[in-house]
Amino acid sequence: MNTTGKIQNKGQVTIPTAVRRQAGLSKGDLVNFTFKRGQIVITPALLIDRSRFPAAGDEYTLAQRKIIDARLSQAEKGPYYGPFKDGAEVAAFLKKRIGKKTKLKTSR
Repeated sequence: MNTTGKIQNKGQVTIPTAVRRQAGLSKGDLVNFTFKRGQIVITPALLIDRSRFPAAGDEYTLAQRKIIDARLSQAEKGPYYGPFKDGAEVAAFLKKRIGKKTKLKTSR
């Protein structure tokens, strides 16, 4: 295939869609540039063969994904307490909380 492109301001050139398709290139892929015998050669840089790895969405079933999303949502909320007026209020809260844990441990 022989096609022509235009060099833009910063040396950018758009690779025609048909050529990208034939080369298997898509957005974000890396390419190597070399200059050989008066020609600029663009070669795909294969770092990872994407076809050998499942997409993140394929890794879990729909039911598993729902459970994971629910747990992540809960984790983002976290166990927040307060707001507290001053340090004394924080100390009182912590003493009360530690007291509850101590009672649970001794009752077992």
